[in-house]
Amino acid sequence: MKTISIMIPCYNEEENVKAISEAVIQEITTNLPSYDYEILFIDNDSSDRTREYLREICAANPKIKAIFNAKNFGQFNSPYYGICQTSGDCTICLCCDFQDPVEMIPRLVEEWEKGAKIVCAIKTTSKENKIMRFLRTCYYKMIKKMSDVEQIEHFTGFGLYDKGFVDVLRNLDDPTPFLRGIVAELGYKRVDVAYEQQKRRAGKTHNNWFTLYDAAMLSFTSYTKAGLRLATIVGFIMSAISLIVAFVYLILKLLYWDRFVAGMTPILLAVCILGSVQLFFIGFLGEYVLSINKRMMRRPLVIEEERINFTKKTDKTDRKEK
Repeated sequence: MKTISIMIPCYNEEENVKAISEAVIQEITTNLPSYDYEILFIDNDSSDRTREYLREICAANPKIKAIFNAKNFGQFNSPYYGICQTSGDCTICLCCDFQDPVEMIPRLVEEWEKGAKIVCAIKTTSKENKIMRFLRTCYYKMIKKMSDVEQIEHFTGFGLYDKGFVDVLRNLDDPTPFLRGIVAELGYKRVDVAYEQQKRRAGKTHNNWFTLYDAAMLSFTSYTKAGLRLATIVGFIMSAISLIVAFVYLILKLLYWDRFVAGMTPILLAVCILGSVQLFFIGFLGEYVLSINKRMMRRPLVIEEERINFTKKTDKTDRKEK
C-alpha cells in the first residue's frame, strides 16, 4: 500500500490545526481508501495554543506527526525542512488555513499515478484582495521575463512531490531554499493543475509587506541577473552624461567667462540625481550580497525543539540539526 505524506506548515493556527487534520483524514479515507497516509505538522514557534492542540492531535492518532521549531525560521526554511522529513511515496504540501483546498488531494494523486513526478497547483483565480492579486501578477510576469530560469506563475508551493524529487531536495543542501524556484529549475517534468485559492477559514494572515518583500527579493536575487546588469548599464549611462555635462560646462565657462554665471543650482541638481541613483543601486547590490552571505554561512534550515510520533531520526535530520 502506498503512503501519502501531507506536510502542513503552521504558525499561530490554533483555530485551524484540528479542522485541517480532520478534513485531510476525511478526504483521504473517503476518496483514497487504498492509500495509507501520514500528516506532518511543522510549527514555526507559535505563541498561541497551536502546539497544545498539536500534542492532543498526535496523541489521538499515531499517523499524525509534529515538529516544533526552536524559534521562527521564516516562511521558506520551515516548509522546505518539513518536506524533507516526510517518509511517504509522495508528499503534498498544504497550507494550514484552508486557502489550499483539501478537495484537491485526490486530483493531485491522480496526476501522480499517471506518471507525473511533480504536480503543481496553480491558482488561476483567487478570493484574495484584488489589488494584491494584481500586484502578484505583475511581479510574476516581471520575474518571468528577467529570469534565465523558467518561473511558474501563481505557484505558491501547494502541490505534490514524488519521493524521488523529495530526495533531490534533501541532497540539495541550500541554506536559503526557495522551493518555487527549485521546482522550476531542478524539478522533473511536471503537470500543472488549476484551482481557485480560497479565503482563510479562520485567524488572520501572517504575511505583511516585509515578508512579501523578502519573498520577492529571494526570488529576484536567486534567479535573475537583471539587477546587477541594470546597475552596470545605468551607471555607465550616468557616468557618460556626467562627463558630457562637465565638458559642456567647461567650454561655456571658458567662452563666456565674464557673462557665464553658473550658480549652485545645476551642481546641486547633479549631486542629488547622481546620489539618489547611487544609493538605489547600492541597496540593490546589498540584496545580492545579503543572499550570498546567507548561503556562505551554511547555517541549518531549522533547529528542532521537539518532534512527536517519529520512530527514529534520519541521517539527514541529524546532519541538519548540527
